[in-house]
Amino acid sequence: MSLKDAVAIFAGAVIVVALANSTDTTAPATAASPLGNTSGTLPGLAPITSRQDKDRARAIIARLKVKGRGPSTGYHRGRYGENWADTATGVPYARNGCRTRDDLLARDGRNVRYREGSTCEVIAMDLDDPYTGQRIGWSKRDAGAVQVDHVVPLAYAWRMGASRWAGGKRVDFANDPLNLLPVKGAANEQKDASGPASWLPPQRRVRCAYVTRFAQVAVKYAVPVTRADKKAMLAQCR
Repeated sequence: MSLKDAVAIFAGAVIVVALANSTDTTAPATAASPLGNTSGTLPGLAPITSRQDKDRARAIIARLKVKGRGPSTGYHRGRYGENWADTATGVPYARNGCRTRDDLLARDGRNVRYREGSTCEVIAMDLDDPYTGQRIGWSKRDAGAVQVDHVVPLAYAWRMGASRWAGGKRVDFANDPLNLLPVKGAANEQKDASGPASWLPPQRRVRCAYVTRFAQVAVKYAVPVTRADKKAMLAQCR
């Protein structure tokens, strides 16, 4: 065997070992409609397009109670527990040993890669961003490029009554996969704590699905919405 051949074989072996030491997983190819994903454990946000499904979506939105926004007095992120800590009790993925953010990246990502020796810590993946429709190649070196959005923002819920919830309910709300979507960081930052009357995903075809998911979370946790938000939500599923 020549020296050149030996070097090539050695290099190939190194690559194989490196890949073997980093778990690689692919999420299901098709994003789920919120109408068939009431647990929040399926990936993505598929558009709602049929008349029948839009009627089902509007029926969920119609259940929402309406009230004016209260003050944000006393709000800070810590009111919902430590950020992404695995301390929830009543929601999927609770107490599974992985941080909530990693659970959601693994749920929605393609070609997911974990830190060597870990079955939890996601260090790289591809994401089909439901808000913009863009494919994002993400790694921890650019952590902010993908953020996990609270569909019903924590600050929004606080002003609509969560300030009076028990601490455990707030922790569940902040870590419930039904209320969480990995998305393009810039879109999440643009949304901030807005309701649907002030912000909707740039990708129009998912807007009915988005407001349906918003409504599902609000119904589950008895979060009322503003009159303007409810009107905007119904309009997206006409």
